[in-house]
Amino acid sequence: MILKIINSFLILFAVFMGTKHGWNMLTAKPEMLEMFGKWDFSKNAVVINGAVTLLASVLILFPKTFVWGNFLMAAGILMIICLQLLNKDLKGVATEIPFLVLNLVIIYLQHPLKNN
Repeated sequence: MILKIINSFLILFAVFMGTKHGWNMLTAKPEMLEMFGKWDFSKNAVVINGAVTLLASVLILFPKTFVWGNFLMAAGILMIICLQLLNKDLKGVATEIPFLVLNLVIIYLQHPLKNN
């Protein structure tokens, strides 16, 4: 029971962070355009990435689409990690790794409302 409560908080945190960053990308906030601009992402590419991140956040909430949402979120984070490694930005990589691990832990613990 306690594990389900902890996992629920982890899910809510992941959804909050995904929604926050997804919305910032979708509305093309200058800091997001600057970050993705160093990897030659256009404004439209950042907006599309934001839409996918928001979609992943919503999918995480429902038991039937839980794994797909986490997969999309983890894939986006992994893409950012790889791009930062191309620029040899280890500080940026270190910032993203906990969020990737968070998605993997959430998948391992499974959705708290899932019927077993």
